Amino acid sequence: MGANQKAEQEGWADVVVRILKRNDIDLITYVPDNVLRPLIDAVTDDPYFTVISPAREEEAVAIVAGAYMGGRKGVTLMQTSGFATIPNALASLACPFQLPIVMFISERGVIGEFQQGQAMVCRTMRPVLQSLGIEHFAIQDKSQVEFVVEGMIKQAFATQAPAAIILSPLLTKRPH
Repeated sequence: MGANQKAEQEGWADVVVRILKRNDIDLITYVPDNVLRPLIDAVTDDPYFTVISPAREEEAVAIVAGAYMGGRKGVTLMQTSGFATIPNALASLACPFQLPIVMFISERGVIGEFQQGQAMVCRTMRPVLQSLGIEHFAIQDKSQVEFVVEGMIKQAFATQAPAAIILSPLLTKRPH
């Protein structure tokens, strides 16, 4: 199998794992989420990564922040409703202390969402990111994964600023 065929068969989560490694990111925090399951399983199964599953998203952000201050690179994984719990941690810790907290957020609340709470919370995510000055981008297609994830990670660490990579249902619901 050639390199192009292998890349075509690679799922979005496999691309993310490859980019995390290429950028020396070996700490992953997450609160369980079915949409992120392919990525959670991939990092959990790979001995390269230290994976921590705290009780709440604020704790996930704090772990990544502390690790960065100790010289280690990490990211945190969460769903839209989990993001709704962390604006204070971002506004009082990550933003003022210029910590490159990279968040992968599975987008819920759009495209046929069946839970009203998810839809309500989703409407607040981008305005909160915008008001805090946090760079964010929604990936809708697998062809965007490598470019966006690589660029957002590099920018976050170069500018020492939080960043949010939003994983649209157009990406995560697709077979991989």
